[in-house]
Amino acid sequence: MIEQFTFLRDAPTAVKEQFQQHVIIHELPAGATVCWEGDHCQQLAIVLSGTVRVYKVGDNGRELTLYRLEASESCVLTASCILSNSYFPALAVTETAVRAALIPAPILRRWTEQYDIWREYVFGLMAQRLASVITTVEEIAFRRVDVRIAAFLDQHHNDTLTITHHEIAAELGTAREVVSRILKDYERERIIALSRGTITILNRPALHAKAIS
Repeated sequence: MIEQFTFLRDAPTAVKEQFQQHVIIHELPAGATVCWEGDHCQQLAIVLSGTVRVYKVGDNGRELTLYRLEASESCVLTASCILSNSYFPALAVTETAVRAALIPAPILRRWTEQYDIWREYVFGLMAQRLASVITTVEEIAFRRVDVRIAAFLDQHHNDTLTITHHEIAAELGTAREVVSRILKDYERERIIALSRGTITILNRPALHAKAIS
C-alpha cells in the first residue's frame, strides 16, 4: 500500500510504521452506500481499487456529481468533516467493487498534528478538490447545458456509450427532460443516434464543434 501512495514512499520510518499499524483494509460491492448526508465521519478512506461517486441531491430530487474517487485518491469532504468534527454534506456510493484503506478519525487528527507529510497530504487534497468543485460550479453557472452535454459525450473515446438520460442529468446537475430534449435535437442533426440506454456518436467533429461553441 505504501508503494501505491506516492506521498508515503519517502516518508520517515515512523510514519510508515504508524500507517501499517493503524490502517484497516475494507471491501465494498458495487452500489453500496459509503456515506449518507449527515453522517458523522468515522474514518478517512483511501481508495486502493474501484470507483466511488460523491454527489449531492437537491430538494427536487435532482442529482449533481461533485467528483469521483479512483485508486490512490481520497475524499476531501470526509477529511474536512474529520478535522472540523462536522457532518458529511453529500452522498458517496460505490460505482464498482471497491477496496480501500481506512484510517480512523482520531488517528488522522493525530497524524495531521504530528507529521508534516500527513498535514501536507490533507491540505493538498483539499486544494485539489476545491479547484475541481469550483470548475463544476462554473460549468453549471456559466456554460449552456447543450454545450455541456456535447462536451460530456465528446470526452468519451468510444463512439457507443451505454448510459441513460437520467445518468447524464445526474452528472451535469440538470433535469432529465432537458437532457432528453437536447439529445433529440442532436439526433435530428444526425450527430448522434439514440436507442434505449445507448447513445451512438455518428459525427464526432460536429459534436466537438458543439462542445467548444
